[in-house]
Amino acid sequence: MHTTGVRPATTPTVQPQSRRGAAARGLLAASHAAPALAVTAVVTALAVAWGRGTAGSALVASAVLTGQLSVGWCNDRIDLHRDLATGRTDKPLVAGVVRPRSVAAAAGGALALCVPLSLAGGLAAGAAHLVGVAAAWSYNLGVKRTALSWLPYAGAFALLPAFVTLALPGHPWPPAWVTAAGALLGTGAHLTNALPDIPGDLATGVRGLPHRLGPHLTRALAATLLLAGAAALVLGPPGPLTTTDRACLAATGTLALTVALPTRDPRSRLPFLASLALAALDIALLLLRGTALT
Repeated sequence: MHTTGVRPATTPTVQPQSRRGAAARGLLAASHAAPALAVTAVVTALAVAWGRGTAGSALVASAVLTGQLSVGWCNDRIDLHRDLATGRTDKPLVAGVVRPRSVAAAAGGALALCVPLSLAGGLAAGAAHLVGVAAAWSYNLGVKRTALSWLPYAGAFALLPAFVTLALPGHPWPPAWVTAAGALLGTGAHLTNALPDIPGDLATGVRGLPHRLGPHLTRALAATLLLAGAAALVLGPPGPLTTTDRACLAATGTLALTVALPTRDPRSRLPFLASLALAALDIALLLLRGTALT
């Protein structure tokens, strides 16, 4: 039988290219690309300022980026069951746009690349970076559920400057005030990053330090640590304070207050974004004050 004027209904199809594009975007989102790029940019800037040269700085950037991406992918893959339980539809794995095996493979591949890239700058420098990456993986693999959830962040951020300096002639360790600032800023970032997820984490059995302290104490402690880290970077280098130093201290105090004050939305990322802005301001100040490592 032949009909005219009416077309049979058709089922929309998704082109393979569209599926691959969506999967690629989902894989990128699952890597936590924004913080990975931020950390990479900061450490690369230190490498440039502290004399690693073009090739050495590019090597630092590659090692840090692959390490950070491996941690991000590892985090989303391990947290899949928790994200499903708490309805995190913003996560690509939960939304189904990327497969768990793809994220796991990406995490393993990035980690495999990170090892030789880290060691290419020397055994001491490479070991410092890989210990930091291992600390971040340990957080994902279970330390986040304990009262020591802050320790991987403190250790990983404290070791990042050492990754830069230990590859320099003489293999010097960075000044103690730089290491201390890294640990303080890393711990503060952990606390602010965990704030929006406290209710969902508690519902799925995660009881890290922020969950044990509760939102109010977590905010206060995070603000204190971030301000202390800023003070270490401003007051640590030799020489008198300048007007710029004092202005930066005032600005970091304002950002720390932003972290400490409660927000209307308990899931707001504002405290974490403020902590990132504070860290960026401190690193900029450190670079402006000079490249001396003593």
